[in-house]
Amino acid sequence: MMTVATMTKTTSHRKTVKRKKVKTRRRTQTLPRERSVCFQTAVPGAGEHPLQYNYAFWYSRRTPGRPASSQSYEQNIKQIGSFASVEQFWRFYSHMIRPGDLTGHSDFHLFKEGIKPMWEDDANKSGGKWIIRLRKGLASRCWENLILAMLGEQFMVGEEICGAVVSVRFQEDIISIWNKTASDQATTARIRDTLRRVLNLPPNTIMEYKMHTDSIKAWEDFHGLVNPSGGR
Repeated sequence: MMTVATMTKTTSHRKTVKRKKVKTRRRTQTLPRERSVCFQTAVPGAGEHPLQYNYAFWYSRRTPGRPASSQSYEQNIKQIGSFASVEQFWRFYSHMIRPGDLTGHSDFHLFKEGIKPMWEDDANKSGGKWIIRLRKGLASRCWENLILAMLGEQFMVGEEICGAVVSVRFQEDIISIWNKTASDQATTARIRDTLRRVLNLPPNTIMEYKMHTDSIKAWEDFHGLVNPSGGR
C-alpha cells in the first residue's frame, strides 16, 4: 500500500518532495486552455511507483452572480491532466498554483480517472461529500494534506473514495471529499474520522455531510431547473 511517507520519499524530483521547498519555489500557474484536449489514460513510467488508482486534476472558475444554465458547469470545468504514479503526481503538483493563491470563485478537483467531478456522474450519483469550511489562509495546507492522504490510500474504505475538491471563495474556502455510497454510514463515519485526523482538525470543527441527491434538489429549487449539471 502506498503511504504518504512513501509518496514523499520516492519521487525523483527531490526539490518538490520537501514541503518547505515546494511552498517557496516559484511556480507558473498551471490552468487549462480554453480548448478541447484529449487525454490518454495515464500509465506509470519505467521505474516509477504506481498509485493504486489513476487520478486526474480538474479546474473550474466562474463569475459570481452570472446566471447559471443547465450546461454551464460542465462547460466551465476543464481537465488539466491525469497521472498514474507518485512521480507523475509530483510533476503536476509542483507546477500548479496553490489554492491560497487563487482568486475569485475558483475550484481545484482531484478525482479518480474516469470520474467527472459532477453530482450526476455514475460513480457519484448515489454518494455524497464531507464538507469543511475554512477560514482564509488554511486552504493550501489542508488541500495538500487531503490529497496526499487520498493518493496514499489512508482512508481505508476500499473503492468508496471518488475524489476531493477545494473551493476558493471570497469570505472562506471549502474542502470536500466525495464518496460513492451515501447510505453506508459506517463508511462515511470512517471517512469523517480519517479526514479529521489527516487535517489535524480541532475537536469542535464543524463537518457537514451532504448527499448529492440533496444537492441536486436544492440546486433545482434555487435555479428553477430540472436537469442541472452538478458539482457546484
